[in-house]
This record gives sequence, structure tokens and C-alpha cells, in this order.
Amino acid sequence: MMARSATTSDAFNAVAERRRREIIDMLSRSGEVPVNGMVEALGLAQPLVSKHLRVLREVGLVSVRGSGRRRLYRLNGENLKPIHDWTKRFERFWDDQLARIKEQAESSGRKKA
Repeated sequence: MMARSATTSDAFNAVAERRRREIIDMLSRSGEVPVNGMVEALGLAQPLVSKHLRVLREVGLVSVRGSGRRRLYRLNGENLKPIHDWTKRFERFWDDQLARIKEQAESSGRKKA
């Protein structure tokens, strides 16, 4: 059995996990969020949320600052750019697919009319 590569090696591996994407999404909408706020919103145990945040922090996707006894997390959106740049390459493919679907629907609609 081949060893699984570390999820902390880069942003791509880190965001492969659904819960981490949920955390990123939450931070993109809410700005700074304390761990307890994420625990409540996600319905996960605090240690699990902290584990996901550690992974995201290690690859530079989130940063943390102390505010009294709370730790506030925020998204480092600029570090998502490599993912954005990579997925953008496929935009033309999806645009072409959607154009074909639209053409087929319009053609089918004309035939029925």
C-alpha cells in the first residue's frame, strides 16, 4: 500500500477535503471568525475544526490572531490564486459545453413549436 501524501503539502491538497472548503467558504463571507463560531456553524467538534484550521494555516490559506482569549481566523485569499489560475484554464471548456447545451435546447424548442 502506498503512503498517502501529506495534506499540508500545498493548497490543492488542503482544499481537497470538503470540510476545509466549507471553512474557506465561511471565512470568505464572514471575514474573521472565532473557532467557536466555526464549530457552531459547521456542527463539528472543536478539535476537528482546529485540526482543519491547522492544515489551512500551514499552507498559508488562513491566518490567525489572538483577541483576548479568542483566536480569530481569516482567509488569505491571495494564496488561493494558484487554484484559481489552474481552474480558470477549464473555463473555456465549460463555456463551450454550456453553449452546446443552449443550442440543443433552443433547437429542440424550435422543433416542438
